[in-house]
Amino acid sequence: MYLRHFTRLFSAMAGPRPVVFSGPSGAGKSTLLKKLMKEHENVFGFSVSHTTRKPRPGEENGKDYHFVTREVMQGGINNGEFIEYAEFSGNMYGTSKVAVQAVQAKNLICILDIDMQGVKSIKKTDLNPIYISIQPPSLEVLDNRLRARKTESEESLQRRLNAAKVDMELSKEPGVFDVIVVNDRLEDAYVELKQALLEEITKVKKVSASS
Repeated sequence: MYLRHFTRLFSAMAGPRPVVFSGPSGAGKSTLLKKLMKEHENVFGFSVSHTTRKPRPGEENGKDYHFVTREVMQGGINNGEFIEYAEFSGNMYGTSKVAVQAVQAKNLICILDIDMQGVKSIKKTDLNPIYISIQPPSLEVLDNRLRARKTESEESLQRRLNAAKVDMELSKEPGVFDVIVVNDRLEDAYVELKQALLEEITKVKKVSASS
């Protein structure tokens, strides 16, 4: 069972506007983000999430996750300290306001990768991010991309495709996203993505140059 919740922020966060990325698996989000962060070093950052699960070998507290007890995390949720939280396989995961603020305090644009349900819910908060949807040109193309990975069973692939169909339809609803990038050709999609973030990237670089 996977439940995602978003809590209202009581004041807008200072610093560069965060960016919410959403889109179905296979749309190319990870590839585009890697290109973006490689070209614009020291501009973007990921917040460190909280979790109640035990650390895996090699994971560091405060770097990979903030590892906390269920009691500590539930207390933070009750106090409105989390932007979003979820429970998966008996473990809680979440993004705290402090974690996002820590990225913003470094004059970095905080990247949040969330699902479509989360996009709608986070609009109820005061986070004020830029909402960007990365979409495939068609379900047929997405099917081919996922099959090419050779990491999915047929059942798993069909689940992903069904979820993608819903995602693609919801992304067309007016006002949900600020920008929809259709990743048909990677380079074209990347140019469009950079253009959408140009203003915020320029602001961050100006502040960095003057400090």
